[in-house]
Amino acid sequence: RFLYTSLLVTSTYRCRGMKFPSMCIHHSLNCWCCMSTEKKIDPDMKGWLYKWTNYLKGYQKRWFVLSGGLLSYYRNQAEAQHTCRGNLSLHDAIIHTEDSCNFVISNGGTQTFHLKAASEVERQKWVTALELAKARAVRILDSDEDEVEENVNGSVVGVGGPGGIISGGSVGPGGSAIRPFPRDDNATNLKAFQSRLEDLRTCNDLIVKHAAALHKSLAELEAVDASRDDLVSKMKTVNERATLFRISSNAMVNACTSYVSSAASVGRRWQRQLQHEKEQRARLEEMVEQLARQHSHLEQEAKQHQHQITAGQQHHGVVHSEDEEEQFLDAVEEIREEILLPAPSQTHKRSLSDISQASGGGTEATRVNTVSGDSSGEDAVREKNKNTVQVIRRKEATSARTGDNNVSKGMASVNGSQATTLAGKITHLTGAVAANGPPGRPRRKRVPDKPSYPLNLWSIMKNCIGKELSKIPMPVNFSEPLSFLQRLTEDFEYSDILDRASLIEDSCEQLSWVAAFTVSAYATTAVRTAKPFNPLLGETFEHDRTADLGWRAVSEQVSHHPPIVAQHVEGVYPWESWQEFSMSSKFRGKYLQIIPLGLAHLRFNNTGNHYTWRKVSTTVHNMIVGKLWLDNHGEMEIINHHTGDKCCLKFIPYSYFSREIPKKVTGYVVDRDGEFKWFLTGMWDEKMEACRVVSQSAVRNGKPVYETDSSKVLWKRSPVNPEAERYYNFTELACQLNEREDAVSTTDSRHRPDQRLMEEGKWDEANNEKVRLEEKQRAARRHRENEAALAAERGAEYPAYEATWFSRERDEQTKGHIYRYKGGYWEAKEAQDWSMSPDIF
Repeated sequence: RFLYTSLLVTSTYRCRGMKFPSMCIHHSLNCWCCMSTEKKIDPDMKGWLYKWTNYLKGYQKRWFVLSGGLLSYYRNQAEAQHTCRGNLSLHDAIIHTEDSCNFVISNGGTQTFHLKAASEVERQKWVTALELAKARAVRILDSDEDEVEENVNGSVVGVGGPGGIISGGSVGPGGSAIRPFPRDDNATNLKAFQSRLEDLRTCNDLIVKHAAALHKSLAELEAVDASRDDLVSKMKTVNERATLFRISSNAMVNACTSYVSSAASVGRRWQRQLQHEKEQRARLEEMVEQLARQHSHLEQEAKQHQHQITAGQQHHGVVHSEDEEEQFLDAVEEIREEILLPAPSQTHKRSLSDISQASGGGTEATRVNTVSGDSSGEDAVREKNKNTVQVIRRKEATSARTGDNNVSKGMASVNGSQATTLAGKITHLTGAVAANGPPGRPRRKRVPDKPSYPLNLWSIMKNCIGKELSKIPMPVNFSEPLSFLQRLTEDFEYSDILDRASLIEDSCEQLSWVAAFTVSAYATTAVRTAKPFNPLLGETFEHDRTADLGWRAVSEQVSHHPPIVAQHVEGVYPWESWQEFSMSSKFRGKYLQIIPLGLAHLRFNNTGNHYTWRKVSTTVHNMIVGKLWLDNHGEMEIINHHTGDKCCLKFIPYSYFSREIPKKVTGYVVDRDGEFKWFLTGMWDEKMEACRVVSQSAVRNGKPVYETDSSKVLWKRSPVNPEAERYYNFTELACQLNEREDAVSTTDSRHRPDQRLMEEGKWDEANNEKVRLEEKQRAARRHRENEAALAAERGAEYPAYEATWFSRERDEQTKGHIYRYKGGYWEAKEAQDWSMSPDIF
C-alpha cells in the first residue's frame, strides 16, 4: 500500500510546476502546468512570502503559488511560467504557526518550509488556504485510489458480431457495443457531496475559532482602562481579528456556493443518466428479442438433427446402454485442477544426505521427465508445464462416502486387538514416567498482556557505542517471552497427526500424514514476528505432556558457535522424533532470510518406517520500514529410508504478480518406483488436504492427467483466541510452555530470569538481567579458552565442551553426524539429582 500510494502521489502531484510539460510523468486535464492549449486551473492562492534559506542570507522574498494540493515557489512572478525552485505536496503535510507572522510547513521530515508573512492577517490567509488545500488533496488521493480499483475491476470488453461475448457491457443488434454510462453513480456523487461538506466543516471551524478570538478582543477592549497607546494597540488587535473573521466568513460563503453548484450539477447529471438508462433498456429489449428468435431457430434445427441421428441408429441397430448414461453422469461430478509440483533437481541442492542424493537422482527424475514431455528449458511455458500435472478429483457425492474425512482408511481398519496392544503400551509408558502432576492438571490459558512500551532507539544505540558487534545486547523489545528451545517444542502442537499416522499400515498414506505434520509446524509463524530468546550454552527445556497430549520432549543448547539445538521427543503411541537444528541468515536490507541447516528424524517403532526432512526457508519482510510479516518458501523432501518412498512439498513464495494463493503448499507422494500415489495441497497456516491417485490417463497439453479419489483433510489449524494479539499471538500450548514448574532442571528455560521478567511486563529489569547473563556466558567461554591455552603450553589435551544430555554420534541413515539423546534426564528428574547441570543463570 505504501508503494502504491507513493506512485499515485507522484503521478498526481509531482509533475505540477516542472519546467517542461514533456518531462511531466502524468499528463491530464487536472495538471495545470502541462496545459498549453487547454484552460489552466486557477491557483488557490498566490503571493509574496519570505522563505528561510540559510544562516547567511536569512529570509528571502519568494513568489509562492498554491494550486492543486501543491505549494510551489519562484524567485519572481516571471519564473512561475517556466522554472520552479521547489514544491511541497500538502496531502501529508503538517502546518504549524510559530508567532504572529511565521509559520512552518513540513511533509514528514523530507521537506520543510520556514515561511514568514508581512502581517498576521496575511499569514492567516495563507494558513487558511493551506488547510483547505490539504483537506482537498487528501480527499482527491482517496478518490483516485477508488477510481483505479474501479477501472481495474470494471473494464468493458466487447466482441463484435452476432453472438459476440460481452464482459461488463452489452452487444446491440449487428454486433454494435452498448457502452455503459460513465461511472458517475450515487457513490461518486456521495463522495463529491462529502467533499463539499468537509469544506463547510473546515470553514465553520475557522469561523468559530476567529469569532471566539474577536469576542475575546472586544471583551478586553471594553475592560481596558489605560492610556491612549494601549487603546490604539487594542483597537489594532480588534481590527485584525475582525479581518480574519471576515476572511473565514467569505470562505464559508464560497464553500456554500460551491456546494449548491455541485448539487445542481449532480441533478443534471442524474437526468442525463436516467435518459441514458432508458435508451440502453430499449436497445437491450431489442437485443433480447433478436436472441429469442435465434434461439427458437436453433432449437428447431437441433430437433431435426437429433431426429435424423436417431433414425440412422435404429437403421444400423445401435442402442445406447444405461451404463453409458451413468458413466456420463459420474463424469459430471468431478473437479479438475492443476497442481504445481516441486522440481526434484532443485530439492537436492540442500539434500538430506548422500543417500537422499542417490535415491533422488534416478528413478523419479526419469519418471517425471517421461510424463512431462520435452523440457529443453528454452520455452518458459513448456518449462512450467514440465512441473505441472492435471488432477481430476472426484467430488464427495452419495451417502456411501459420508463420514469424517479426517479419519483415514488405515485408521478405520484398526481392530480391537490393536487397540488393546496400544492401550498396553500407553500404560507401560505412563507408568515408567513421573508425570508433571496428576492427569487433568489445570494449566494456564494465556500469559500476561504485552505492555505498550515505546521503542527508544537512542537508548539502544547509546549502549552500542564503543562495543564490538558481537557484544551488542539485543533488547527484549524485539523478543517474545519464550526461548528458542520452547519455540522448537511448539512444533508438536499437532502431534495427534503422528498418533493417527502410527496406526496406518500403508507407507505412502502414512507419508502423506507425516507431510501434513511437517506443514503444521508453520501454523503460527504468520503472526509470530517477534524473535525468541537465544538459549545460553547448556540451557535445557523439558515438556512432559504424557498425561494429556501423549508425548514428552527434552531439548538442549549443545553448541554456541555455531548455535545448535538438539531435541528428542517420544510419544506414547509408537513413534519418536529427534532433530538437530541450526540455521544461517542473510540480511538483504529490506528483508532477512533464515535458512535452516538442521535435520529432523521421525521413526515409527511398530513399522520401522524412518523419515527425515529439512525445514524450508523463512523470510522476514519490512525489516527497516513498515509492518513485519513472514513468508515460508522453498521445497521440502521427506524420505522414508525404510521403504524408499518419498514426498516432495513446495511452499510457494508470495509474489505480487503471481496468480497462486498466498501461503499455498502443493506436493506429491511417490513410491520407490516413482509412481505417484498421493497429491497434497493446502495452506501452511490453515489446513492440508490429500487425495489418493486412482489412475493415470494420457498427457494433455504437455501435462500428465491423474484421476484421484475425493480429498480428505489431514490437518486443520485450531481456532485462535481473538484476544491473542494482546499477548504475543500465543496459542494455548505456547502459553503453557513457560509456566512455572518446580521439578524441572536448574538449567531449564523456565528458570531464566530475563525471560521471566519480560513475561511479567518488567522490560527494563529484563534488559539489565539479559546483559548480566550474556556477560556471564562470555566470562565462562574466556575461562575455557584460557584453560585450553594453558593445557596447550603444557602439551596436554584440554577436553572440549560436552553437552549434558546429548552426545554426537554417526547417523546410520544419513551417514553424517548428529546429536542424539543419550538418556538419563527423566531418571535424574525422578531422583531430583541435577548435580551434573552447569550453573548458567
